[in-house]
Amino acid sequence: MMWSLNRKRPQARRLADDSSGATIVEFAMVAPVMVLFMLGMSDMLYNIYATSVLSGAVQKAARDATLEGNNAATSNAALDARVITLIRGMAPTATAVSTRRSYPNFATVATPERFTDSNADGDRDPGECYTDLNRNGSWDADPGISGDGGASDIVLYTMTITFPRLFPVYRLMGGSGTMSITASTILKNQPWADQSVPTPVTICT
Repeated sequence: MMWSLNRKRPQARRLADDSSGATIVEFAMVAPVMVLFMLGMSDMLYNIYATSVLSGAVQKAARDATLEGNNAATSNAALDARVITLIRGMAPTATAVSTRRSYPNFATVATPERFTDSNADGDRDPGECYTDLNRNGSWDADPGISGDGGASDIVLYTMTITFPRLFPVYRLMGGSGTMSITASTILKNQPWADQSVPTPVTICT
């Protein structure tokens, strides 16, 4: 009996020291995490690349829009179409929304119209006087006028693209299966004529 026990002990020690197959087990534990990490990184890099492409396309379209005779709606549609075509080269089902707003100068771009904050609450309340820059009869947090404006006007051109994510990682984790990226650029129209700027008025209603 003693000989039988002594014989089993070396075998048990050999089994305890045997590392055959450990690598496979470790890989099976680590692989899912590595795959998710790689897919997530790939998705992020794809997003960065798409943003870079969109930014370049928007800047090119905005420069073309600053030229004289390019203020017609059909021209804007054609410029938008170029941007969308470029994006759809990598995301065929992408959808796009673009906006153009013009301002008399750079200082007024997306800047709220000035007002007298009588009660110092930080908000423009009824009765507090304000400078109506765009002459539309109401206070605006963004006084820009929709469209390309005229000669020497400043134009803020923005386009947002929405398209399916490259990999379904976010959707599997309960997130959205699409991503949206936005690019904007601000350029000044060429001075092909005298700039027409609305005369600001003060309104206290």
